[in-house]
Parts: sequence; C-alpha cells; structure tokens
Amino acid sequence: MVVNCKEVNWEDLGSGIKRRILASKGKMMSVEVSFSKGTVAAVHAHPHEQIGYILSGRFDFEMDGKKYELSIGDSYYAPPGVPHGAVALEEGSRILDIFTPQREDFLT
Repeated sequence: MVVNCKEVNWEDLGSGIKRRILASKGKMMSVEVSFSKGTVAAVHAHPHEQIGYILSGRFDFEMDGKKYELSIGDSYYAPPGVPHGAVALEEGSRILDIFTPQREDFLT
C-alpha cells in the first residue's frame, strides 16, 4: 500500500482538531493530527497501543498523570488503557500517531 498524503482529505473534528488517516491496513494505522493553538485533546484511554511523533509545534503532554513538554522530533508510547492527552502550545502543531490494532472508530 502506498498513500499520497496530497490525496487524503482532512477530517475536521471541531474544537481546533483535524485528522487524516494516512495508511490503514492489517493491524496498524497511521494518522496525522493537526491542532490549533490552545486546542485541548482531553485525557483519554483506549485499548490500542499508540506511538506519537511530533511533526511540528509544541505540546503540553500528559500520560498516566505525569506532564511533559514535547516539541518537534519528540515521541511517546502510550500503552493500552493508559490515560493520555495534550494541549497544543503553537498554531499548526501536528502529531503523527501510529495505532495497533487499527482504530476502527476512526474508519466509520
């Protein structure tokens, strides 16, 4: 599978968050998420493993009750069921998220 990101539409989730699914097959999924400055991705948990890579901007990131400041090039691993969330500190902050298994809820 090859995905040309220029051919993938952004989905506006409201409240300053947009996402686009870049690749989704088998048991894995990659998703690019864009945030407006000040946008809050509320602390949440899910049964998927997740790796995030900061593509641009900066975030106040929280995982399992601990807080971190993440910027371009930083990454994180969120195990299944572990609470995590973020606040975008700059306009156009973006994260590349990798999930396994796929987020079926993103595909509907």
